[in-house]
Amino acid sequence: MLTGVLYALMAGLMWGLIFVGPIIVPDYPAALQSTGRYLALGLIAIPLAWLGRQRLRQLSGRDWFTALKLSTVGNLIYYVCLASAIQRTGAPISTMIIGTLPVVIPVFANLLYSKRDGKLPWRRLAPALVIIAVGLVMVNTAELRGGRVDFSWWRYASGIGLAFISVVCWAWYALRNARWLRENPDKNPMMWATAQGLSTLPFSLLGYVAVCLFMARSSADFALPFGPRPEVFVTLMLAIALLCSWLGNLCWNIACQRLPTVIVGPLIVFETLAGLAYTFMLRHSWPPVLTLLGILCLVIGVVLAVLTKPQKLQIKKVAAAGE
Repeated sequence: MLTGVLYALMAGLMWGLIFVGPIIVPDYPAALQSTGRYLALGLIAIPLAWLGRQRLRQLSGRDWFTALKLSTVGNLIYYVCLASAIQRTGAPISTMIIGTLPVVIPVFANLLYSKRDGKLPWRRLAPALVIIAVGLVMVNTAELRGGRVDFSWWRYASGIGLAFISVVCWAWYALRNARWLRENPDKNPMMWATAQGLSTLPFSLLGYVAVCLFMARSSADFALPFGPRPEVFVTLMLAIALLCSWLGNLCWNIACQRLPTVIVGPLIVFETLAGLAYTFMLRHSWPPVLTLLGILCLVIGVVLAVLTKPQKLQIKKVAAAGE
């Protein structure tokens, strides 16, 4: 249990870095950042796959297809939506929306995996949902008051919508990935992280080329293929790919193998808190009081969700006894 929580903490510290990427290169389109990040991940996965080729041979064709689905939804689509949301609303707001994952994942785990991991009582879970919603409203209000968002109703609303789409993508990824790891305890988590990185390479390469071709027609003044600051962009994509996508996923995979899904879900709060901390460090300022109150609501809501212990379902065996 303890090592599983520590690995989840390390994953959160790594994943928090993804929220600062769009801030460092705000002039780069989200699609270019997303495909660039996972193209870098695929290239990094090639030598890792060669070193672990014996373990990768243990994967079936179905396993590779699962890895492809996970990397497409949980990596490419998720990051395109998240980076776009950050550019439209600001990092703290998008980070706090992603911060609903610690409750969203247990809710879906309740619906899908209650027979395996136990069921969370809905009446006890409801207060956590309400408190997190209050926290989201506080952070949104603080960002708008601070004038940090280039406000436009359409831009702001679309950013909120994209952030919620990223929540859906990552919630599905976390649940499906945890299910595979729990069903395959003999598989190495490092191998699974490498397999996901390798499977995303062809699609990220095609996506990067397609984005460049589109931008060549629509944005003739944008330097291609690596933009106006190629050294910053390439270094950032490699760093995020290695630290967030591979090392972060590796730590999370280990945590998923050691913890039930309804317990590991709330621990994604480490990603949210790390993202907020990194963002305000880049701003060289402390969060405003309203933002701090919103963060406090988030933490309280997650603690309430964690303290709500899952109850094992009682399966009636009358029919079996009759047989």
